[in-house]
Amino acid sequence: MSEQSSYYVPEDARQPIFIAIGLALFFGGFASHLHGDGVGPLIMGLGGVLAIVMIWNWFALVINESEAGLNSEQMERTYRMGMAWFIFSEVMFFAAFFGTLFYVRVLVLPWLAGDANNEMTHQILWPAFEGLWSPMVQPALEGFTAATGTVGAWGVPAINTALLLASGVTLTWAHWGLLTEKRGQLIIGLIATVLLGSFFMYLQVEEYAHAMGHLNLTFNSGIYGSLFYLMTGFHGAHVTLGVLMLTVILFRCIKGHFTPDNHFGFEGVAWYWHFVDVVWLILFVFIYWV
Repeated sequence: MSEQSSYYVPEDARQPIFIAIGLALFFGGFASHLHGDGVGPLIMGLGGVLAIVMIWNWFALVINESEAGLNSEQMERTYRMGMAWFIFSEVMFFAAFFGTLFYVRVLVLPWLAGDANNEMTHQILWPAFEGLWSPMVQPALEGFTAATGTVGAWGVPAINTALLLASGVTLTWAHWGLLTEKRGQLIIGLIATVLLGSFFMYLQVEEYAHAMGHLNLTFNSGIYGSLFYLMTGFHGAHVTLGVLMLTVILFRCIKGHFTPDNHFGFEGVAWYWHFVDVVWLILFVFIYWV
């Protein structure tokens, strides 16, 4: 850590705008693909490559600044505040999805099923609706895909829960190795964390293939299908980013970039990964289990 008293202001970085463009292309291409546009996958690929290259380039820039000793104690405090606010924004991001889920399950379903205050509404809108979660049948609509079942909690989702919980343990073990200057423990713990996260992503892809191929569960399968893929898909995207960041941190640890007194790069990624773990636990309970 540099002992300089002045606050280091880095040069303007162009990477964020290109990352935003790449992500816009990726999700725009994905939306296009869902509507049957053949060029959608190509746009997705271009956007994804652009975003990954720019993220990697941005990582390299920040790492070089750190290794050059340009970060003062004030700069590190800024990093900590920035990461804390970033994770808070992610909490609000997922809170909006969970709010939608609770609104549908707690308010909308009883209302459509004709609770004590909405019997007439039930009779007029949808007399056959029973208000059970997960709703697999709805009035005939163009493009609606009737699913044959829901994704159970005690198969792949339970395994993925165990994987993420284990990854939190291995990451904490690696962090302890860094603090106690046990290099082998640090590197082995990080490798284990990356492998567990990667296996989680693989199993989620398999889960999606099973849901779409055997359960006929798609984005068009009513509110359940939409929320299932929206919430688990965004979480999977966060896991993917987390594995990428952990991989960068692993290579930095192999090169000896961190010390017990100067390792916020490691800590910031650890905060993010533990946040991803907590979100998955809530998803597991309210999407798969309850």
